[in-house]
Amino acid sequence: MEIFEKTVEKNYVYNGKIINVRRDKAELHNGKPCTREVVEHNGGVCVAALTDENELIFVRQFRYPYMEVVLELPAGKLELGEDPFEAGKRELEEETGTVAGKYYDLGKFYPTPGYCGEIIHLYAASQLKSTAMNPDEDEFLEVEKISLDKAVDMVLGGEIPDGKTQTLIMRVAEMKRRGMIE
Repeated sequence: MEIFEKTVEKNYVYNGKIINVRRDKAELHNGKPCTREVVEHNGGVCVAALTDENELIFVRQFRYPYMEVVLELPAGKLELGEDPFEAGKRELEEETGTVAGKYYDLGKFYPTPGYCGEIIHLYAASQLKSTAMNPDEDEFLEVEKISLDKAVDMVLGGEIPDGKTQTLIMRVAEMKRRGMIE
């Protein structure tokens, strides 16, 4: 069976700096009409930087939608047309003052596929060297190192609610266990 929905008409209801919102008229694979609400986002990157001591470098930052400080792996949004790998390197250095000698492409993460087209590109990094942090002017961060084993325990214990961070921690832990990451 072919499952597909055809866009009949795109109707923008909001155009913003970070997101656009559409209410589309679409057609289901059986020919019936439907409405789809879509949040457009340029996408983002997330990087798990693994130290020689088997620690991950995290950032804590206030996240307005939740009105709380969230523990996350370094991440950021893509500019339109920006190469995700270059953005990942940039975000790691800006947010943590770290550059890596080796990177691993760990694929894509769809955070909310029911209504948002955002794709987050996931990377691991090793062979780290310290530089200087250079966060965006509206970005206030605290950097923290946590052992990979403890980070896994924190995910399993519900202490890290951020989905991209959970996914990347678990992927890195399993790949490290299998010898796929140095």
